Amino acid sequence: MSLPQRKLRYGMIGGGRGAFIGAVHRIAIQMDGQAELVAGAFSSDAGRSKASGADLFLHPSRVYGSYAEMAELESRRPLADRLDFVVIVTPNHQHFPPAKLFLEKGFNVVCDKPVTFDLKEAKALQKIVAKSGKIFALTHNYTGNVMVKQARELVRTGKLGKIRKVVVEYPQGWLATAIEKTDQKQAAWRTDPKRSGAAGCIGDIGTHAENLARYITGLSITELCADLTAFVPGRQLDDDGNILLRFEGGAKGVLHASQISVGEENNLNIRVYGEKAGLEWKQEHPNQLVVKYPDKPAEVWGRGQGYLAPAAARFTRTPPGHPEGYLEAFGNIYADIFRAIRAQVSGKKLPKDLDYPTIADGVEGMAFIETVVKSAKSGAKWVKFPKV
Repeated sequence: MSLPQRKLRYGMIGGGRGAFIGAVHRIAIQMDGQAELVAGAFSSDAGRSKASGADLFLHPSRVYGSYAEMAELESRRPLADRLDFVVIVTPNHQHFPPAKLFLEKGFNVVCDKPVTFDLKEAKALQKIVAKSGKIFALTHNYTGNVMVKQARELVRTGKLGKIRKVVVEYPQGWLATAIEKTDQKQAAWRTDPKRSGAAGCIGDIGTHAENLARYITGLSITELCADLTAFVPGRQLDDDGNILLRFEGGAKGVLHASQISVGEENNLNIRVYGEKAGLEWKQEHPNQLVVKYPDKPAEVWGRGQGYLAPAAARFTRTPPGHPEGYLEAFGNIYADIFRAIRAQVSGKKLPKDLDYPTIADGVEGMAFIETVVKSAKSGAKWVKFPKV
């Protein structure tokens, strides 16, 4: 059947008062006018969830005290009023249970990263996704940047030649002191192994760096050597990580992620060097891609220009000179998720050119975390990357 011309309906798990990433998702979803928020369980505290639903002007009957209640009651609604997908924006330890439940209830799911608490859960979820036949998307949002997509096209089309070296960095400075001991909600759960998982900084932002490197180069890690440190006294999880990488095909790499790099804000950046050329992209200056050559001046490629590859150009939202960044990248991820969900709900085949992170990216990310932690605990020995 064909989906009527209407907005997709979605519900949100988490993302209530005091949360950060939930609002980012809501803004990104609203950007193209393709979907509307109609339900939610915005907190594990029923009172806070109800208050958050009121903040968002939702009907009280569709604001729930728990995700389990939401899944049960929303699944009973007639198709004409049913949710098309749910968005999970909770701390890491609360990703797997609602994702599993909603998939089994027949809902499409979008989940913030990392996908689960550990690799075991990620592999279990992968099987559930396959069995469900539903769309599962993961919001590694930086791959939504237009010039990141252009960088990938340059690699794919051989502009750089065979890749030899990958350097990817993600330094921040916001956890340089023990702010988790104050009322800073975002710091509290990210530094708590019971909620964050086996890694702190590496799980939070190191996974973004790994995903960005793999997305642009198309190369998977085969082996790594990691050194993790918790510099802030009393902190249980790493706040700094330095990792040597070996990729398939012989390329070598360095990945550095830190949340105690004083003065840094959100300086995700990547440099890729091939036999013929190199490239450089910085998240804090996302509209430009620098391409470097051995025998002529470097080129600065700009977003919105006519020379971009179709795979990048179709995600451009505004003319040159009108900056696009973090929110637009999120919006680009959602744009293709909506295409997939519309096809799925209508019973049609998925478009072949879909470009958003999937459960496979989530499993890869959890394997990365597990392997990094294993290497660090072994005294920074080289560890084979598992096949996932």
